[in-house]
Amino acid sequence: MGFSWPVRVYWEDTDGGAVVYYANYLRFLERARTEWLRAQGYAQRELAQRLGILFTVVSLHIDYRSPARLDDELEVTCEPRLEGSVSLRFAQHVSRRADATRAAQLLAEASVRVACVDAVTLKPKRLPDFVLRALPQPEVAHG
Repeated sequence: MGFSWPVRVYWEDTDGGAVVYYANYLRFLERARTEWLRAQGYAQRELAQRLGILFTVVSLHIDYRSPARLDDELEVTCEPRLEGSVSLRFAQHVSRRADATRAAQLLAEASVRVACVDAVTLKPKRLPDFVLRALPQPEVAHG
């Protein structure tokens, strides 16, 4: 599977009908990617200040399947894959967690491409080694 991060839906995440506002899914996705980096031992600020890099979203596609509602407990996943020397593509899912009354349910799925850029010039910069080491390794066929 990949990295997983829990989210609870609060009032400020919702619209007037207590349903998660569509743009707030992007925040959930962003936070999960940030927490994935933190799980690798790096905070965003440290990357900018010490390594001189930032990650910026280059493209995003999201499909909404079902709405999340106030007080729902969600699980946001991210599975990074290498896409060139300066970018990653994250497969991400937002699901309602299972509880005593219902099974887990996929609410949204997204494909997010992020590029590594220089923190000052914003020009593309090679992905750091720690990111490359954290990526799933391709399976080798045994003959």
